[in-house]
Amino acid sequence: MRSAHRVDQVRAAEAELMARLPEGTLMQRAATGLAATCARLLTRSRGRVYGSRVVVLAGSGDNGGDALHAGAALARRGARVVAVLLSPQRVHAGGLAALRAAGGRVTQEQEVGLADFSRADLVLDGIVGIGGRGGLRPEAQPYARAARPGVVVAVDVPSGVDADTGEVAGEALRADVTVCFGTYKPGLLIDPGASYAGVVQLVGIGLDLPPAEVAAPQHAEVAALLPAPGAESDKYRRGVVGVAAGSATYPGAAVLAVAGALHGGAGAVRYVGTAAEEVVRRFPEVLVTEGGPAGAGRVQAWVVGPGGGDGARQALAEALASDVPVLVDADGLTELARIGPEALAGRTAPTLLTPHTGEAARLLAGADGSAPRSADELAAARLTTARRLAAAYRATVLLKGSTTVVADPDGTVRVNPTGTSWLATAGSGDVLAGLAGSLLATGLPALDAASVAAYLHGLAGRHAAFGSGGSGGPGGLGGVAAGVGGAAAGGGDWGAPVTALQVAGALPAVWRDVRASAGSAGK
Repeated sequence: MRSAHRVDQVRAAEAELMARLPEGTLMQRAATGLAATCARLLTRSRGRVYGSRVVVLAGSGDNGGDALHAGAALARRGARVVAVLLSPQRVHAGGLAALRAAGGRVTQEQEVGLADFSRADLVLDGIVGIGGRGGLRPEAQPYARAARPGVVVAVDVPSGVDADTGEVAGEALRADVTVCFGTYKPGLLIDPGASYAGVVQLVGIGLDLPPAEVAAPQHAEVAALLPAPGAESDKYRRGVVGVAAGSATYPGAAVLAVAGALHGGAGAVRYVGTAAEEVVRRFPEVLVTEGGPAGAGRVQAWVVGPGGGDGARQALAEALASDVPVLVDADGLTELARIGPEALAGRTAPTLLTPHTGEAARLLAGADGSAPRSADELAAARLTTARRLAAAYRATVLLKGSTTVVADPDGTVRVNPTGTSWLATAGSGDVLAGLAGSLLATGLPALDAASVAAYLHGLAGRHAAFGSGGSGGPGGLGGVAAGVGGAAAGGGDWGAPVTALQVAGALPAVWRDVRASAGSAGK
């Protein structure tokens, strides 16, 4: 699990540790790890550190000090290092002295700094640290716009990105690699900040931190949650998921939700709705019941809303009246927004909401009666949006988007690290809803079911788009290093267009891959 901590938690842990260490030890730990990462990048791209052109963009305080000390370490290995002082009156004196002693050059001239920036093999962004708020200040903005042939390495967080939320209020300096100290920061895992961070490398500096409220699961955590049948299992003991979806206008939504549900671990799928003929034709193993959720047989969870049309209101009411977990998606969310949080009042079983940002806007307006905010505005603050929704509806929320964020009402957040932009295709969300509902039916708590579903769905999208190799795109420092001296790596998302059914069809392969990878890692 990649755990991420708030700035105030990091500051408190740093203060406690610095009180027990000789002065400057913590900065040296950070700078040493930062310099080592930079050296690896330069070695992979140029074959050596010696003779490389390095620019340090040094702001005020400790963030600039980390960058200057790292620059000094690279200068001692023969790199040609120049530090551009963006806050000369508040520059870190110890870091500046170390750089000069190592033979580094220093300038305060904007034109000189920009010229060096445009020729650098590697740039260290030490302008603003984790405590910064708002976009880049005017003196730093030209560096966000300038041509950059080399790799940009951010120190702890890209300057201009809010470390706590990932929000970007103004201009920010896009990094190819971010070296963070002690712990991940939420803003490095959640868009839009994550899109500025590039490859994120963690350097341990010995912090003693509390349990994290924000985390991104990895194969091992997901594998541990995947349900598996035992020797005494039958289809009913494994769980039955009910799917109330589809309409005359959108019969395909029912087929796609069922496709996801069939690959989510439940032993059986029970369908109710008007698309029974289409569902059974495609998936003859599905149990079909006439009427709505109230008249269906026993299930362990309901999925309500994908393509539900005019029938969504009644299906939602009947499902919410049950005593089992309910996942609400698409048209079900539209109906829920009309009623507001009181629709969930009194429910003792979990409720999982799966909106995109447009639906989130309607849900929030339904919660407080305000005018809906734009989807773009909510997407720019997706951590805050997911938490607000979870608190308002007292439900678990899976907020879909470029970064999928899962939030519990208590503020706990899981950030999904998998996926591809090819998943922005019709019906993809229906598959995700069915998959998550099936995991709910196996007995997983809503936070875990949503997190696992998002993770597998993202992997399945990549598998479908890129083939059985799965990952696609450049990964790790090697991919980024290839961009030094040329176009920066980490940009496009290649592959091929996929359909929602192809994503559903890839789920068994990625399920096996997650289990196998986690098993081999433990050996």
